[in-house]
Amino acid sequence: MARVLIVDDSPSQLLGLQRVVEKLGHVVLTAEDGAAGVEAARRELPDLILMDVVMPNLNGFQATRQISKDPATSHIPVILVTTKDQETDKVWGMRQGAKAYVTKPINENQLSDAIKSLIGG
Repeated sequence: MARVLIVDDSPSQLLGLQRVVEKLGHVVLTAEDGAAGVEAARRELPDLILMDVVMPNLNGFQATRQISKDPATSHIPVILVTTKDQETDKVWGMRQGAKAYVTKPINENQLSDAIKSLIGG
């Protein structure tokens, strides 16, 4: 059982992602924007982070870059989960340190496969 931090500013998206993660048997932690997500990653050291991109304060690309560059959190894999579905967005997200990229609306099997490939379960 892993601990998964979900960072998303939409309560409905957060609930949908939480359902998928809990179905896989993992514990869910949440944050409502990129800045809170970076803070939670440093404090909680989760096994995986699901990161939205379009958020207030600090967007998901910026938050992912901070997490992946910080020696305390760089080992935590980040999956970007976003409505931004252009190839350039995906390339940019991976360059910020993301290990996978899943577009919304979420395909539950695709998200589950991405989670399993990074932390098992």
